[in-house]
Amino acid sequence: MLIKTKAVVLSVVKYQEKSLIVTCFTQLSGVKSYYIRNAFSKGKGAQNNAYFRPLTLLEVEAQHKNKGGLEYIKELKLAYPYQTIYNDFYKNSMGTFVSEMLYNLIKEQEPNEPLFEYLETALLWFDHQEEASNFHLIVLLGVTKYLGFYPDSADIELPYFNPVAGHFNALFEKGSFESEETHLFKRLLEHNFQSDQKIFNGKERNELLGLLLRYYELHLSGFRKPKSLAVLKEIFADFK
Repeated sequence: MLIKTKAVVLSVVKYQEKSLIVTCFTQLSGVKSYYIRNAFSKGKGAQNNAYFRPLTLLEVEAQHKNKGGLEYIKELKLAYPYQTIYNDFYKNSMGTFVSEMLYNLIKEQEPNEPLFEYLETALLWFDHQEEASNFHLIVLLGVTKYLGFYPDSADIELPYFNPVAGHFNALFEKGSFESEETHLFKRLLEHNFQSDQKIFNGKERNELLGLLLRYYELHLSGFRKPKSLAVLKEIFADFK
């Protein structure tokens, strides 16, 4: 089946000397892995390996056999050429972490257009913003809406958040966030892309990231923490 779709790159693995295996989350077909022949070659038949970087937004025309194996791209182009993400050290590090998270989270080979549209909007915002130090936190929280376990904020005024049940309680229960953690988590729930990005300091961002990863671990079986987590935490430890 010939498909024309937008796609966001989640993972890139070098294969042999000149080729790549690129996993993308596509708008119309969910997660697909593509074999990119001659990604490091020059000439008419070569693919531009600069297209295949974490979180790149592509327009892909591909032949999908839908048999669970590698697919082949017929034509592709950049859907949007980023202006800052790959040129800014902090943004690039954050983008690497987010792409690794998304690669671990999104597995469906079925379309999820609302999730794709959310990620596309978030990435365009990220690229345009000079101050975007909370991007990874907002995205990780936002993605839970599309995976089915967004926190219930109906009783957000209560002092404890139970991450297993996904709601706030008046009394502390086993496994609940402590009151200070809950207060910090509430601030994130009330935060969005339009909010002041300097609302958290580096220490608070790392604490929130730990809480979010804990939340994911409780709701997704087989969840794995990204290898880039340690690097991200170190980079942003003193980032104001």
